[in-house]
Amino acid sequence: MDARAIREAASAICVRDGRSGEPEVLVVQRGGKSRFLPRYVAFPGGAVEPGDDARAARWFGSDDEGHRAAALRELTEEVGLAVTSGGVVTSRGMAPIDEFPPEPDTIPEICHWVAPPEVPVRFDARFFAVSVDLGVEPVVDGREVVTAWWTSPRALLSGWTEGTHKLYWPTWFTVSELAACASRQEVLGLRFVTREPTADEERSMPRHVMEHEA
Repeated sequence: MDARAIREAASAICVRDGRSGEPEVLVVQRGGKSRFLPRYVAFPGGAVEPGDDARAARWFGSDDEGHRAAALRELTEEVGLAVTSGGVVTSRGMAPIDEFPPEPDTIPEICHWVAPPEVPVRFDARFFAVSVDLGVEPVVDGREVVTAWWTSPRALLSGWTEGTHKLYWPTWFTVSELAACASRQEVLGLRFVTREPTADEERSMPRHVMEHEA
């Protein structure tokens, strides 16, 4: 039996209507000193913390929603965006969420990633979609996240193909699924089953996609 603890984690996939017609998602680049996947492009997110169950009970009426609460907390901490019942607003704290918590079904779970036993840093991560209006911009924390930007999933994959961005397998696979969506509503309605790479993918894809860096 694998005795290593699995890190409970959550991420927020913010999506808006892009000016070009394609939906755009918010991604971040992690800092060089980030504890997990330094310098990789990812979605805002991180480990579930002990206080997230209490936040879930306060915001959603159930401490079973700890992952969803963690995704909203990480979004606020990393890029200064707070999800409220009236929409997403810029905030460096969680007071707007405390005052006007959103309904949990407006933050749907898109996918659930569980790292296999052979991965040195194991995680059990849930990804949630957040609808954002045009004009709402991120403000990065400058520590774990050094930059954040809106991009279409297709453009992000193009950057990866050109070697501009490093994407870890779960991010790459998730972005690939998002790239098939033609609108913000399609992203919000997206649900897919995750999988590990095939042997052919492990051989053919860049090494950084498969690396499991602490």
